[in-house]
Amino acid sequence: MLRSLYSGISGLRSHQTMLDVTGNNIANVNTAAFKASAVQFQDTLSQLTQGAGGPQAEAGGTNPAQIGLGVQVAGISTNFAQGSTQATGRSEDMMIAGDGFFVTRQGGETLYTRAGSFNFDAQGRLTSPDGGLVQGYAAVNGVIPAGGATGNVTLPLEAVSPAVATSSATLNGNLPSDAAVGTEIVIDERVFDASGIARSLTLTFTRTAGGWNVDGVDANGSTGTGTLAFTDGALTAGGSVAVGGITVDLAGLTGYAALSTATITKQDGRNAGTLNSFSIAQDGTVVGSFSNGASEAIARIAVATFANAGGLEKAGSSGYRSTFNSGAATLGAPGQGGAGALIGGALEMSNVDLSQEFTNLIVAQRGFQANARIITTSDEVLQELTNLKR
Repeated sequence: MLRSLYSGISGLRSHQTMLDVTGNNIANVNTAAFKASAVQFQDTLSQLTQGAGGPQAEAGGTNPAQIGLGVQVAGISTNFAQGSTQATGRSEDMMIAGDGFFVTRQGGETLYTRAGSFNFDAQGRLTSPDGGLVQGYAAVNGVIPAGGATGNVTLPLEAVSPAVATSSATLNGNLPSDAAVGTEIVIDERVFDASGIARSLTLTFTRTAGGWNVDGVDANGSTGTGTLAFTDGALTAGGSVAVGGITVDLAGLTGYAALSTATITKQDGRNAGTLNSFSIAQDGTVVGSFSNGASEAIARIAVATFANAGGLEKAGSSGYRSTFNSGAATLGAPGQGGAGALIGGALEMSNVDLSQEFTNLIVAQRGFQANARIITTSDEVLQELTNLKR
């Protein structure tokens, strides 16, 4: 049979594969974090009809004569170029800006994905749409341990931020230097003990001929006193007062005329609080916000990198599994060790270039038609051969 007939068949098969890959790319143009694939062709073995001849004293050398036997698919590569950013506003959505993959576990198998459309299940575990459990590092008392083992990223819905006793407070503002002697300014602030029980702390500033006297008292009956002196509005004497184990910093006070703005701007105590919301930092840290105003690290999402990401095997559901040629996964925090940073409230879009894919579609179609013409022409030649004997 004619060699061209089988060359045409190999061309049909190869271009059909190209059509399949291109069609899959176009179908996934709106799939989050989808990475387009491309087909590479190579020729098959060639039949040697005449070997090469070396040059002789009286004759030149001759080149080998070979007839190709068709085409075959050399490989299908995945383009891991970064896709565009699509803002969603969902705190559970996240994307990796740079290299790296989210790590998920399902049914005992570890998979890797770029698609960061996650949700929390009834147990507070961060999951992918197909039920994979997102992996990361759990915080211990608000601190992410370095080099710890990975586990399920879980939002502790019943978490409680512990109460903290007030040990210091800061008072800023101005005490009017033109106030009459005997004028009193009273400032109240709510402070807390170690169990989170609130009590009031009252500071009374009394104008004297040389400055201000400070008298402090709290609801437990603890007291404290101090004296303030100002020169040209600047505090020159008396920088703090202690009341019931709480040190009130007065160094931020000034003593200019006509202004009475003194107030306690902060104190370091708080009552116990429950988890209200969370956010994702660029380093993958899940930060919980509690009802008492505290913010604590809950977990950090792990990111995997590979020596050869092109060697990963697609496992479906936008996931990949490692292979011998991808190398083992290197786990770490986002933004470290070559891994990209996380962007919360956004998803990575597909990196499919429709203009290129439609061009590839035309190329594959014309290639398929040309190889079909080879088969048709070869068939006509065979028909002529059979017509020689009538």
